[in-house]
Amino acid sequence: METLSARAVVFDEPRHLKLARLELSDPQPGDVVVETEFSGVSTGTERLLWSGDMPFFPGLSYPLVPGYETVGRVVRSDERPDLVGRRVFAGGARCYKAASGLFGATASRLVLPADKVIPISFENDDEAVLLALAATAYHAVAGSAPPELIVGHGVLGRLLARICIALGAPTPVVWEINPERGDADGYPVIEPELDGRVDYARICDVSGDPTILDKLIAALAPGGEITLAGFYSKPLGFAFPPAFMKEARIRVAAEWKPQDLAAVVGLIDAGKLSLGGLITHRFDPADAEEAYRVAFEDPACLKLVLDWRKRDVRTI
Repeated sequence: METLSARAVVFDEPRHLKLARLELSDPQPGDVVVETEFSGVSTGTERLLWSGDMPFFPGLSYPLVPGYETVGRVVRSDERPDLVGRRVFAGGARCYKAASGLFGATASRLVLPADKVIPISFENDDEAVLLALAATAYHAVAGSAPPELIVGHGVLGRLLARICIALGAPTPVVWEINPERGDADGYPVIEPELDGRVDYARICDVSGDPTILDKLIAALAPGGEITLAGFYSKPLGFAFPPAFMKEARIRVAAEWKPQDLAAVVGLIDAGKLSLGGLITHRFDPADAEEAYRVAFEDPACLKLVLDWRKRDVRTI
């Protein structure tokens, strides 16, 4: 039997990244083999994996292959021949013999169960890498009522605002301190210091700032709810008396579920949600070191995509 391999982005250890060839696990009954076309770089979880600041997470060990935002075509499926040739979204893979898959999708080829891929049809193929973030945003909304205030105007915050509007909720306000991210489409984006409101019933934080809670509690209405939908590398804390007086509720939004992804695809298919305008940078995987530096350090970078079609990285 042919031994499958792939070129993958590998974090050997914190702050050490390379493009390396890895042997893949043999496909098992029910698996599919996917040839990657695009993969996105996460500036949240992947930044923490790269820096070594990721808190304990099941399956975390180095070396590892990051990534949970991959689009490609199924080239083999013994039990699901209907999938062969289809473009699919893959939110991760654990198919490497010599590296951990956390989350494992940033590679030229993947082996994973057929029920872990989602067939897609997008006008702009690379935009499908945003499905995981869109599902994350939807999950934050689905567990409660849509937020009136969103904190953070990166890709996740923008998707959250778009989903609120797509669901017919009142237009949210967005807080953002980075002037390069002050643009918006159909909703106000303001600096927190310019917002004097103290009556937001529902606030959703996607900033990842572990010191943010006191500021959010001050803006909260009595009995209001704060949803934490970012990823936080340090413990969060807050002053108890203001939270006590407002009887504040704090909720944590976990990882998206398949039904969240299905709901997002439904909104897109219905023309209510767009993923357009969020990919700002595209790189060849051979330039992965530079690509990750840009994704993590350039404030003008919203979403960076590795384009695995540009050269035959499988032969490097």
